[in-house]
Amino acid sequence: MQDFGDILDNSVLLVAVIACLIAQASKLIVELVKNRKLDVRVLVTTGGMPSAHSALVTALATGIGQTTGWASTEFAIATIFAIIVMYDAAGVRQAAGKQARILNQMIDELFHENKEFNEDRLKELLGHTPFQVIVGSVLGVTISWLASPAY
Repeated sequence: MQDFGDILDNSVLLVAVIACLIAQASKLIVELVKNRKLDVRVLVTTGGMPSAHSALVTALATGIGQTTGWASTEFAIATIFAIIVMYDAAGVRQAAGKQARILNQMIDELFHENKEFNEDRLKELLGHTPFQVIVGSVLGVTISWLASPAY
């Protein structure tokens, strides 16, 4: 049970999770401003502005750098991990979302009159634009710097 207490005492981890939650919650505000409607589903979906994944991994890497040093092996590992996650969010997952959009359009056109096709539509909002990833990254670094007294 002490191990769980140690996890809760890990301020770097907690700040990273808080950065992720703030980024995810800010999607609600962005959605409200952009579409003038309150859509709480954005709180639990992937994609959108800003990238919560980017906020999480950059806050984690920044917190590790602040606590173990910028030349530490731990910071190097966290930084490489963050780069991979952000590249995936803006690259692979973004491409998968575009493919899903095209497939959904093809299904709509092919089965327009035939209502027997009842498969679920593919999820189109999977990844992020590079701008969404950058904004998430800036948010993560900023939150980690603001929380530095907690380290």
